[in-house]
Amino acid sequence: MKHIAARCALLTLITLAAACAQLPDENQGTLDSAAAQPLPAEAPATIAAAPETPASPPPVAARPAPRDVWERIRNGYAMQPMDNELVRHWENFYSSKPEYFARMVDRGSHYLFHIIEEVERRKMPSEIALLPMIESAYNPQAYSKSHASGLWQFIPSTGKHYGLRQNWWYDGRRDVIAATGAALDYLEKLHAMFNDWELALASYNWGEGAVSRAVARNQARGLPADYASLTMPAETRNYLPKLIAVKNIIADPSRFGIQLASIPNEPYFEVVKVRQHIDIKLAARFAGMPLDEFRFLNPAHNKPVIKADSSETIVLPRDRVSLFMANLENHDQPLVSWQAHTVKKGEKPEKIAASYGMSVAELKQVNNITAQNKFRAGLPLLVPVKAGDTPNLPDLPATPVSLPKAYKTARKAHVPGAKPVKHATKKTAVKRSPAKRATTPVKAGAKAKPAKPAAKTVVATQSRR
Repeated sequence: MKHIAARCALLTLITLAAACAQLPDENQGTLDSAAAQPLPAEAPATIAAAPETPASPPPVAARPAPRDVWERIRNGYAMQPMDNELVRHWENFYSSKPEYFARMVDRGSHYLFHIIEEVERRKMPSEIALLPMIESAYNPQAYSKSHASGLWQFIPSTGKHYGLRQNWWYDGRRDVIAATGAALDYLEKLHAMFNDWELALASYNWGEGAVSRAVARNQARGLPADYASLTMPAETRNYLPKLIAVKNIIADPSRFGIQLASIPNEPYFEVVKVRQHIDIKLAARFAGMPLDEFRFLNPAHNKPVIKADSSETIVLPRDRVSLFMANLENHDQPLVSWQAHTVKKGEKPEKIAASYGMSVAELKQVNNITAQNKFRAGLPLLVPVKAGDTPNLPDLPATPVSLPKAYKTARKAHVPGAKPVKHATKKTAVKRSPAKRATTPVKAGAKAKPAKPAAKTVVATQSRR
């Protein structure tokens, strides 16, 4: 019996122990409940450290300003490289003439800062700032046989189309500020037409109509229509390689044996508004400048007098502006010693010269009267102002220019609505590409040669030369 009782007691103890094992631990239960509930907002701070905030990147150092204009131009190169025989030819041409290249650079040093400012403002490739080296060797007084004028070589009609005022006293094609704006406007328009800077530059030289037709011809034949693939006049074929050659020399002058004079990355000149008519010689004296230097900076003024109107300006080196203004303010004598006289019907040179205290030789020399530029009624002449008189400075139109006959023929052929001209006149026949504006007389009794096809003849019409 004792044995049975002991055995029952042992079973009871085992049962109680098993029951106790099923009861949750107090601490464990609290943690499990907490794990099942969403943590309060501050829980992450007490349970785990918040992730560290990433350190701010160090500030990017500002890019130093270019040391000179050349560095600025190099930084803006954006046109595709070109490596062919023509580029190498023009590299050799320019590098073999270091004095000529140095003169281009010296002339350009007056204008390059202004031009690269405008090119960058319009987000154009900086190579465009070098284009006047190809057009005019950076000579603002450059004038071609086809009557193209100024740094950017505008012909009269294209100049007028792009807002370049031209009259007897002033030619905006030679105004560096105005002509630069007009040229960049034109180049932007050409780039918008072709979406290609090479074709835009070809159009600037050859004319957008000619380039458009050349592109269309290649496309119709299933051929590439890029600059290198088009058929074009020799002048245009060499145009872009010239620019790329200059670009390459500027990029690495030592490679070509060129010493490139530094051009400060700062304005060379200031634009001063002119409110009074003034002799150019007197304006140069007020600025303390040699007359030739003043004329170089202000080549748009055709006569010895700057005829002031509401928009007339002159350009002066920055360090000469205050001197010019002070001398102008303190001057109490007449500012103008020249005026205009228009020849009346029947008026003789001797009478005009005598009335203004000049010799006939002086009258002809001042007004470039030659066998070709004859004395005639309606001709405006520059004559001295008589003491005490108010100078006569009327608005006078620009002297008309006589364009080559082939150029006139091409223009007539492509006037909207006009009947196309398919052959040269009996007196002249096109011998070379109209891009050169050349004419060749036909011998007496000889048959006139047919002109170039319309696709070529239009070159003269569209080109701004």
